[in-house]
Amino acid sequence: MAADTGDNLPVFFFDIDNCVYSRSKRVHDMMRELINKYFRERLQLDPKDAETLHETYYKTYGLAIEGLVRYHKIDPLEYNSVVDDALPLDQVLHSDPELRKLISDIDRTKVRLWLFTNAYITHAKRVVKLLGIEDLFDGITYCDYAQENLVCKPQIEMFEKAMREASITDRSRCYFVDDTTINCQAAVSFGWENTVRKLEPGDPEPSALAAKHNIRSLEELRNLYPEFFKQPS
Repeated sequence: MAADTGDNLPVFFFDIDNCVYSRSKRVHDMMRELINKYFRERLQLDPKDAETLHETYYKTYGLAIEGLVRYHKIDPLEYNSVVDDALPLDQVLHSDPELRKLISDIDRTKVRLWLFTNAYITHAKRVVKLLGIEDLFDGITYCDYAQENLVCKPQIEMFEKAMREASITDRSRCYFVDDTTINCQAAVSFGWENTVRKLEPGDPEPSALAAKHNIRSLEELRNLYPEFFKQPS
């Protein structure tokens, strides 16, 4: 059988934050502080109420900003400028030769590579550039803060958007790695059976599977999907 070409290739979707880099970089912690500050200052809440509302929106919608837009009519692009774009990423994220080699070893005549993030495009591009992998993907699907209605994981519409933008129609040929339980569960429910949850090395073993596989390093993808990797010459 001839190899697939072009749009007939399967697509491997990669989440970005806490997935292509480790949670130990503490980007999420820095972001959390800025988000809580935003809740306190913009909504005039005390610290405890700000943190509680932040967590409620995050757990309900997958993004704190979704609740802010829905109930408080904030400007998402202004939010992005003082939260995501204000993060000192260059202090904690640097070129990662091992990550670059892993992704470079994927045979792109057999699978297309796509970034899939809830962040806005400016943050997403900044992260992958700092990691030195921005040229290794065929495209990116992101939460578009410029739109009136925000669409993000775990909403079904976000997975539909990713497939549409990556020009793939067969859900069984979509592969996905993400660190978040609700995103993995949503992907599996959507029909992305080849979903992988990225855990940290020190994380406890989950009591229930949220995805087909759990991994603690992206390097494990080599063994899970050897058919997608270049053969040693």
